[in-house]
Amino acid sequence: MSRGADTARAVAFWLDKADTALASARSEHAAGRFDFAVNRAYYAAFFAASAALLHRGRRFAKHAGLRAALHRELVKSGTINAEWGRAFDRLFESRQRADYLEFVGFEAGEVEKLIADAVGFVGEMRRLVEGTGSAIL
Repeated sequence: MSRGADTARAVAFWLDKADTALASARSEHAAGRFDFAVNRAYYAAFFAASAALLHRGRRFAKHAGLRAALHRELVKSGTINAEWGRAFDRLFESRQRADYLEFVGFEAGEVEKLIADAVGFVGEMRRLVEGTGSAIL
């Protein structure tokens, strides 16, 4: 298999993982496990950003590197609306709070908004990969 085909398969893999993480975020939210829903919503965005950046030939092992590249290569370049970068940052920061801070709680409505951010972000990354235009926030 060619390098291009391998990359295309890897991009599809990360987009599938993003979809699975979104489904998991919704399930966790429905079950009232809001911190886990936040984690899954962030990972949906992380996987989708991984796919979009890999599609552009970039691969990252660390969250900080991916986040920096997202802003440098997609937001600052004007490839995506700056609000998508802010949405990713909200998800990242919320996931940090959910996973690493004691006594942090989330309200159902707050988590619904984060899941909506993740859904929109994943859709925008998919549009980048598929070349189908850009979503408006």
